[in-house]
Amino acid sequence: MLLFSGGPIFESSIPLSVFGIDRQDAGVPRYRLLVCAGEDGPLRTTGGLELSAPYGLEALSRAGTVVVPTWRSISQAPPPEALDAIRRAHEEGARIIGLCTGAFVLAAAGLLDGRPATTHWMYAPTLAKRYPSVHVDPRELFVDDGDVLTSAGTAAGIDLCLHVVRTDHGAEAAAALARRLVVPPRRSDWQAPGQRHLDRSLPEEIGSDPLAEVVAWALEHLHEQFDVEALAARAYMSRRTFDRRFRSLTGSAPLQWLITQRVLQAQRLLETSDYSVDEVAGRCGFRSPVALRGHFRRQLGSSPASYRAAYRARRPQDDPQDRDRERERERPAPGPELPALRRGPVSAVLAAPAKQDPDGYATHTAHTAPRVPEQGLRPDRAERGPDRGPERGDGTEGPPRGRLRAGRGLGAALPGPRDRPVG
Repeated sequence: MLLFSGGPIFESSIPLSVFGIDRQDAGVPRYRLLVCAGEDGPLRTTGGLELSAPYGLEALSRAGTVVVPTWRSISQAPPPEALDAIRRAHEEGARIIGLCTGAFVLAAAGLLDGRPATTHWMYAPTLAKRYPSVHVDPRELFVDDGDVLTSAGTAAGIDLCLHVVRTDHGAEAAAALARRLVVPPRRSDWQAPGQRHLDRSLPEEIGSDPLAEVVAWALEHLHEQFDVEALAARAYMSRRTFDRRFRSLTGSAPLQWLITQRVLQAQRLLETSDYSVDEVAGRCGFRSPVALRGHFRRQLGSSPASYRAAYRARRPQDDPQDRDRERERERPAPGPELPALRRGPVSAVLAAPAKQDPDGYATHTAHTAPRVPEQGLRPDRAERGPDRGPERGDGTEGPPRGRLRAGRGLGAALPGPRDRPVG
């Protein structure tokens, strides 16, 4: 993490909160974070606080990922020494991330030339004008272009950092961290009107409520084919009463929750096993591979096969023996006693949000973003490919407002051996 004087403390604290705290007890993998000073100190924030970074620019040579959380002024040029250090780290294989105005530092280093990028919408015209070879799109929360990533203003930095955790360690780790930070794992969950979802777990005080017993049974039998009617019958409730009770406790309709759990289980199997897509569909309770592909694409924006290929491209050092052990662990086994499930895993798994946006978090490539001719921010990029994205609800083409873009990064392996987090 590279700090400069004069930056706002909020953006500076985002990488510290995501990568600098040991949360392994919550199922979040640990990163080793080195905070580096990009110039001579002491470093002062916009509020006048003085910071003292324990490392200097020399530490960038050890980094697998370099995060520039902010830059003090879009009208000032960053220190040449810092730009040289960032360029060298990138040439040696490091992934470079610019949050908010940190994109100006990446652009000054020449790392955004010919690439898609984003920044705070207020500063996007300046970035596009000053660096005309950068394809600026202010409509995106973040842009992942493989080894260079940028985010929009302020809180969008959290979205990008969660995306990095998801890319490095999978959806479960990102969801666990999002719950710990009390933020949505994917902000598109909250953006579409009428499709917002609050992340609610079952209360630990649920006691002998029959709903907890039914949920525990459902989670242990996702490999079987059953519907909400079967769950309502197990709870000795009518379908209408069961729907109302379930929604009041979880914030989600039971059918959507069940589909989400099956997709999450499919995601785990795609990440940790060598089962074919047809086998994964059967082990997750889908009636056919076609049903799995449809729900998987609606929730994750990618086909199961593409998701697995992209995930494995990010993890080239996977041990086949580890995958065999994971396969053994995935075999259905008798569930634990229900009281233990009520205390822990039931709440944890129900915390996963119900994805209802058919155009949710995705593997959309950089060239699917719409042009912004009225602002002059992006040239026509039709030469990158013929596809223009699905139709929006208003009949126009292009991704819906608020879509997160993973750029080319989800399907591209990062260069060099340093693409793995240290620690």
